Amino acid sequence: MTGPRSPLASGRLPGILLAAFALAAAVDLLSLAAGFTPGHQAAKPLLMPLLAAWAALRGAPRLLLAALLCGWGGDVLLLSGAEPAFLAGMASFAAGHVCYLVLFHRHAPGPPRARAALLAPCYAVTLVVAVVLLWPDLPADLRVPVAGYSTLLTVMAFTAAARLGLVAGLGGALFLLSDTLIATGVADWPQLPRPDLWIMLTYIAAQSLLTQGALGTRPAPTRPRQRTPRVPA
Repeated sequence: MTGPRSPLASGRLPGILLAAFALAAAVDLLSLAAGFTPGHQAAKPLLMPLLAAWAALRGAPRLLLAALLCGWGGDVLLLSGAEPAFLAGMASFAAGHVCYLVLFHRHAPGPPRARAALLAPCYAVTLVVAVVLLWPDLPADLRVPVAGYSTLLTVMAFTAAARLGLVAGLGGALFLLSDTLIATGVADWPQLPRPDLWIMLTYIAAQSLLTQGALGTRPAPTRPRQRTPRVPA
């Protein structure tokens, strides 16, 4: 009689990690909806490591894992309300966007010209309008960092949509929405009820969709050529 197979050996570990990620996301969102801060602080740092571990078992490129771990760094830093932590968190997320950009350019095919030509003006107008509207209400020392970060994020979102298509493009757009909600809070604009709930909901969906879209950029494995045996004459 053989003993029970380990989750890794039976191929169940990816499913377990994905379920753990979904559970952490549910705990985080429900905690925010209920105003239970300890639940949010416990669940949020688990999200990106679990998603990265699942992606690693799916054969994710290293740049995708780096992008998710940069997101984890930003998540942890933004748990603090201090301005230095906010700037450090923004820098960590910016590093993640650079990883996404390099990944998309290395592994994704070039975008169809018609799609890129259609999307580029939309993302450019979105960026300009957002920065122009937010600029007067942002703290003076955050205006340039927020504008620079917004530009990088918009380029990443455009590249995801142009090169990878609908799934990753929706992820990039939701990342834009999530960070715009953060920026409106920094600018002290009127907020939706439970603003952190909407920020995390769109952020979790964004990272999940970007991960799913990026997993499709992996190059297909090359099969070794089989030699045809020679038949003696």
